[in-house]
Amino acid sequence: MNKGLILVISGPAGSGKGTVNKILRETGEYIYSVSKTTRSPRPGEVDGQDYSFVTKEDFMRSLAANDFLEYNEYCGNFYGTPKSTTEKAVENGKNVILEIDVNGARNVKKNCPDAILIMLLPPSFEEQEKRLRGRATETEEKIQSRLMQTHYEIDQLSMYDYVVINGDKEAAKAAEDIMAIVRAEKSAEKRNPDIKQKYFNTDKKETQE
Repeated sequence: MNKGLILVISGPAGSGKGTVNKILRETGEYIYSVSKTTRSPRPGEVDGQDYSFVTKEDFMRSLAANDFLEYNEYCGNFYGTPKSTTEKAVENGKNVILEIDVNGARNVKKNCPDAILIMLLPPSFEEQEKRLRGRATETEEKIQSRLMQTHYEIDQLSMYDYVVINGDKEAAKAAEDIMAIVRAEKSAEKRNPDIKQKYFNTDKKETQE
């Protein structure tokens, strides 16, 4: 029960993933998985905090060593979730958040069946569109593209273990719902195979004998 969990948190644009994940990290029990990427840092981005910026050669070495839970190529650049650092954090009792899309989630589930997949959603498609337009930061074309992408993402819901609704100004409640999921998962019998031995203090009794 002291081990952490790998949490994949996906959601369409406007679902509030960034806000909810920030609340989780502020508890000190969750950390954010820092992906490796071959693209150059953007203004304000910090190496090791936003991404681990590496060369293509370094990325390919990690890929050859099978050190990615998932990876993809986008616009000529590679992005990947490091396996070794993620697994080490889990062994140290940290719950690791992977904020990735449905395609990345599928690969993580394939490589790490114990990972918990959570889909974060706005209350409705109408609310999602309202949030996107409320940002006033994107063109109409971009908004429509994000809304179209939502149909594909929702079609992948059966792959996920849980759905959490992030209502209007209810990010704290959504974060608490995720924490409740984690508490329940950590209490699952399958995650505590040695509970009988611990309950009867088998090792202690054998030592005394």
